[in-house]
Amino acid sequence: LTTDIRQFRCLLVRQLVVERLSRPDKDGPAATGAPCAAECDAALAIARRVGDAVIEAVPAVREALEGDLQAALDGDPAAQSRAEIVLCYPGFRAIAMWRLANILWRQGATLIARILTEQAHARSGIDLHPGASIASGLFIDHGTGVVVGETAVIGAGVRLYQGVTVGARSLGRGASRAKRHPTLEDGVVVYANATILGGDTIIGRGAVIGGNAWVTSSVPAGGRLRMQDDADPSRGGPAG
Repeated sequence: LTTDIRQFRCLLVRQLVVERLSRPDKDGPAATGAPCAAECDAALAIARRVGDAVIEAVPAVREALEGDLQAALDGDPAAQSRAEIVLCYPGFRAIAMWRLANILWRQGATLIARILTEQAHARSGIDLHPGASIASGLFIDHGTGVVVGETAVIGAGVRLYQGVTVGARSLGRGASRAKRHPTLEDGVVVYANATILGGDTIIGRGAVIGGNAWVTSSVPAGGRLRMQDDADPSRGGPAG
């Protein structure tokens, strides 16, 4: 490992140990007082495993971000260079933070994952839950007010504009393990301030959702949905 990667891993492991030992839930050492030596050893072992998993995933994250960067270049005629997107585009920065947080989330380091995405949320106005599934090639244009929920599935080459919500219907705590958020298949475009809700809602490949639309049922592949469309799938309205 290079020096920079070693330092990053050490920092990550320290933070993971702190998270593990300070969890206030019923399973965390903090619930029973000061952690014992065995709990400290267990926390360190878990943190090292997660740290190794994150380092191993760096090449895949870099590859996915290359796809996100290219999507921004292809999707925004105002973009002058790759450097401009990396340094200036809030959507790209939010996605980059999400891709790291998602690895942590899948490894069980959920608190740190949430901290990372909430920092990106505070800076960009883009709220991407670390538990969501997002393929490469996502372009979030402008970005302010975009929300993607925990169980959402976002396919490759999807484009979201400002104010888009990929959310859940109002559900109680009992539904926390269910798929509560929509699926957007490859190549979907969702224009500004559209709201798409429900775990059983599938926006088909290449569909376009117009601005300010309220969508609670599926749209077929290649469909075009606008506010004035009715429920007839042949006119681009929701199906099912």
